[in-house]
Amino acid sequence: MADVNDVPWLTLLGWGESGTKGLTPASRDALENAEVVFGARRHLRLLPSLAAEVREWPVPFADGIPQLLAERGRRVVMLVSGDPFWFGAGNTLARYLRVEEWQALPSPSTFSLAASRLGWPLDDCACLGLHAKPLTRIRPYLQCGQRLLVLVRNGDAVTELAGWLVRFGFGGSQLHVLEALGGDDERIRCVRADATLPADIAHPVAVGLDVAGDGPTLPLTPGLPDEWFEHDGQITKQAVRAMTLAALTPVAGERLWDIGTGSGSIAIEWLLAHPANRAVAFEDVTERASRARHNARLLGVDWLEVVEGRVPEALSDQPLPDAVFVGGGLSETLLEALWQRLPVGVRLVANAVTLESEALLAHWQQRGGGELLRLELADAAPIGRRRGWKASYPIVQWRVIR
Repeated sequence: MADVNDVPWLTLLGWGESGTKGLTPASRDALENAEVVFGARRHLRLLPSLAAEVREWPVPFADGIPQLLAERGRRVVMLVSGDPFWFGAGNTLARYLRVEEWQALPSPSTFSLAASRLGWPLDDCACLGLHAKPLTRIRPYLQCGQRLLVLVRNGDAVTELAGWLVRFGFGGSQLHVLEALGGDDERIRCVRADATLPADIAHPVAVGLDVAGDGPTLPLTPGLPDEWFEHDGQITKQAVRAMTLAALTPVAGERLWDIGTGSGSIAIEWLLAHPANRAVAFEDVTERASRARHNARLLGVDWLEVVEGRVPEALSDQPLPDAVFVGGGLSETLLEALWQRLPVGVRLVANAVTLESEALLAHWQQRGGGELLRLELADAAPIGRRRGWKASYPIVQWRVIR
């Protein structure tokens, strides 16, 4: 047996449809010297005869992790598609291992193979791993003229993806269907998203997407038009939402608490700011909570967590945030609970529209510091045969760092 203190016992070996023909000498040596080889069924079918024990990785993926860890101390190879750390299994497995326990020997990723077949500069493409995620996550990337490389789970998923493109207004996009890249069964076909797709699309498959169509494009700056969200009037309006998000200052990887989320608009735009962001939306009206989930899914940020319940009680079991927005349910009890629980450095933004809530924020700004702003907006509207300014209710906003 190998000494885990001297050499890594586990090799994450990049594997493709070319089997051993695509391996480097180092990868060949690791495979030939292995005592145990793990791999998915489609990987094992391409293995040559080996002296090692060969074991099929179970489904779901997590069920195989204890089996793998039980072999610690033996020379183990796990076959992983392409690059183990580009939407690969290495991202998951590394959480269970010390860095000195494993080594990775990557092969060309599916993204690299797809770009080389299509002649697309890889650095200009958005690369999405949607083989185990909702296909609606493609929504923020649908910008006309952009190129996307998308991993999907099978042929049915390609058809489902085309359906979403049509629904979003991008049926004119060209789909390059890339099957079994690098293998003997490699095949590449091109079809419009709104056309009839081939019925025999085989796994493994990826899609190269030339985005085209007249569908609405998500702006890259905060403040989506209100019509992007289904709502019952309980929504932070576009202009105020843009200023609120600027006050919240989202940073990659941070967590937001959106209290009184209504349509979910603030939390959704927080998540759109960066794919590593997280948000918890609190809402005590079931219909609104359901609507927030629906909006998040259609705008491609389905990982929004919506908690139904009254605050501050509903906050108790949640991981602490980096920023908090209070858009509904503002009260002395809530602010006192937040002030007691939030650690130093958390950014808090609260909006008020009634005289009572304005007075509450004025009191807390005097107590806790920060900035107190009054936001007044007016739209041009008809007055008889002429036009004048129609004012909206002013918004008082408190911005403070705990």
